[in-house]
Amino acid sequence: MASAARRIVCSFRQHKLFYLKSRLQYNAVALPISHIGPCGYVEKSHPITTRFFHSSKPFCGEKVPFKLSDIGEGITEVTVKEWYVKEGDKVAQFDPICEVQSDKASVTITSRYDGIISKLHYATDDMAKVGTPLVDIEVSGSVTEEPVEELQEKDAIPLGERDESLDTLELPAEKVLTTPSVRKMASDHKINLRDVQGTGRDGRILKEDMLRHIESLRSSKSAPKAKQQAPQEQPNKAAVSTPQQPSPPTKSPQIVRPASPVGVDRTESIKGFKRAMAKSMTAALRIPHFGYCDEIDMTSMASLRHSLKENPMVKERAIKLSFMPFFIKAASMALNHFPVLNSSVDETCENITYKASHNIGFAMDTSLGLIVPNVKNVQSLSVMDVAIELARLQELGNKGTLGTADLTGGTFTLSNIGSIGGTYAKPVIMPPEVAIGAIGRVQVLPRFNNKGEVVRASIMQVSWSADHRVIDGASMARFSNLWKAYLENPSTMILDLK
Repeated sequence: MASAARRIVCSFRQHKLFYLKSRLQYNAVALPISHIGPCGYVEKSHPITTRFFHSSKPFCGEKVPFKLSDIGEGITEVTVKEWYVKEGDKVAQFDPICEVQSDKASVTITSRYDGIISKLHYATDDMAKVGTPLVDIEVSGSVTEEPVEELQEKDAIPLGERDESLDTLELPAEKVLTTPSVRKMASDHKINLRDVQGTGRDGRILKEDMLRHIESLRSSKSAPKAKQQAPQEQPNKAAVSTPQQPSPPTKSPQIVRPASPVGVDRTESIKGFKRAMAKSMTAALRIPHFGYCDEIDMTSMASLRHSLKENPMVKERAIKLSFMPFFIKAASMALNHFPVLNSSVDETCENITYKASHNIGFAMDTSLGLIVPNVKNVQSLSVMDVAIELARLQELGNKGTLGTADLTGGTFTLSNIGSIGGTYAKPVIMPPEVAIGAIGRVQVLPRFNNKGEVVRASIMQVSWSADHRVIDGASMARFSNLWKAYLENPSTMILDLK
């Protein structure tokens, strides 16, 4: 019984050795020296320390096209504003690859793979289509088709010692953190962002840092010119002591007219927010606009605003209290009585949707162009809440970092064109909205009071535009009268506050 069991064990060991031998020969590994031991099985020794690595071809350096995924909001193309990588750079998952700008906002695209950038499909300022490859990435963790190299075994590095080969490793350069407006300033002045010292969080380059760097460059250029002018003054002093020669009679200067126009025409493509504005204004041409204008006495509102600015509660919150929060809140309160102005229609104007939320947008003039963010759910906010939200949106707009959520979903719009200048305007409706208002500047003008006396009054003009397919003139006039009453008598706003 014991001898039979011993034969079974020896047979199993010989079968296992045959399998290992075939696998080692396939992987080109040198076989160890063997000799026959007791019971007929092979005893192994390991005099050879060299071994080889082998990798199958299907996993060697596979190139994966990294496609531009759907950004949302029906966006089909974007503009490549800046590349953070170049061909040959190593990237890891979630590393930023590039920054793209759509019709709505700027988005940073990150990598989904670990590997090496093998090809960039677009240049800076090119239009990239959604679903097309942005870059080709050679996925790491694979071996290229080079000859198999021999790897000599080495002992482990003892504690307290360093491997000198680690000192030769170079880390990838850090990506520059800044805003699109600062990048545009750097591009206009041909400045490398890596030469600018950032003082923001995590080394972010602020607009003040860029302006300071530009000023330092200008001062450095003006210093050599001053040094060159100093030696030239010495010969002039020596010339004073020499007798002056009579100067020849001067002729009247002749006007030289250039043969060709000064300057060169340039053509550039319409991109970013300007492209979005072009699309929306083209769609607005299909809307039959109805205009209505009126003037508002802002004397009482100006007095209320002045007293609130001195209030300790307002000073503690460090919020700039302008007229705009009152305009937006009064419009929301008037929309409760005229919900048709807070609606939208489809392209064929067969269905009208009455919006439950008052997402009131306001036009903002930025370095990137005209944008219209909106304050969400104004019907549930106080005047101070609206002022805080306006300050947040204004700060993001100046930095060029407004998100898609801040720029979409508007139901009614006010444009404070008076902050720049002008009194009356003809505002254009932002589809699919049905109404918009343009507010002129406040002027101190003479007006008659209830007693027939001429008094100083702060007068402001407002211009409304409405979609005449769903809004008639009477509704627009009544809405404007109610909005006007709230602003001319601010105390009446308390009666309708919820």
